[in-house]
Amino acid sequence: MTLTITHLYYLVGAILAITAVMTLMDRQHSKRYSSAFFWGLYSLVFLLGDQLPPVWVGVGVVVMALIAAFGGVGIGRHVARSAAEYSASANLLGNKLFIPALAIPAVTMIGTLSAKYLVVGGIPLLDPKNTTMVSLGLGCMVALALVCKMTNETPMQGIRESRRLTDALGWALVLPQMLGMLGLVFSDAGVGKAVAHITTSYINMDVRFFAVMVYVVGMALFTIIMGNGFAAFPVMTGGVGVPVLVGMYDGNPALMAAIGMLSGYCGTLLTPMAANFNIVPAALLELPDKNAVIRAQVPTALALLTCNVFILYFLMFR
Repeated sequence: MTLTITHLYYLVGAILAITAVMTLMDRQHSKRYSSAFFWGLYSLVFLLGDQLPPVWVGVGVVVMALIAAFGGVGIGRHVARSAAEYSASANLLGNKLFIPALAIPAVTMIGTLSAKYLVVGGIPLLDPKNTTMVSLGLGCMVALALVCKMTNETPMQGIRESRRLTDALGWALVLPQMLGMLGLVFSDAGVGKAVAHITTSYINMDVRFFAVMVYVVGMALFTIIMGNGFAAFPVMTGGVGVPVLVGMYDGNPALMAAIGMLSGYCGTLLTPMAANFNIVPAALLELPDKNAVIRAQVPTALALLTCNVFILYFLMFR
């Protein structure tokens, strides 16, 4: 049997469903019903998304958005260890703590590079279309097994910790997937063509450097607005990248895509819309300034964005 990305969706959906049930059973949770409903709806997207009519999925997304907008997603009761217990555990395990974390990229890389050789009876063991994602899922499962072995804990404790982190992230956990889909909606709605029309009408695209700068900076700006580079990519690539950089100037599309996404990530560093990256860490660290993470990242983002303009200009058209 081939392990596909659908199996990973089922696994994620099952974890979210368990989170919903645990939330519903938490009688000390002030918003347990609305929170459980939120995570239950989200689990259905992974468990039954490909079987449900698109309209139903859309209605579910709208309901989730309304629950989050009206503050219906809260944090439950979690039994936290004391600082002394955390310190004792860290001292006992030492640098072995890094083994599970390093196992994730290691398994991902091994699975990705060796997937074409993992064939039994003509059937690939890993989905050829999503090898990296499937390998990443396997890496996470291996990491969980290693953690349980090292700490003598059960997988159920991993589920409890998963729920704790899910509660800490809250509705922001859903943002990457939702904003990624928003990019596809914008692309189908013709936003990319509108961007192409505006840029070609008011900016001299006959100058190649200007075209490169519009694409790179545009990726960052759209990411700042949307909160996700995956949402900005189809808009800017469809509006400027493919028709101008590749079509007019015969540039390398692979380099364009790679540097374009990197430019989008520069925008991620600069926006509160990327709440799961920038706002949630500030909340977890209890920083007095909720934008402190963004402020610290501004110099890096601007410097890298400037470098991306020149990297793309000098390498894409060779």
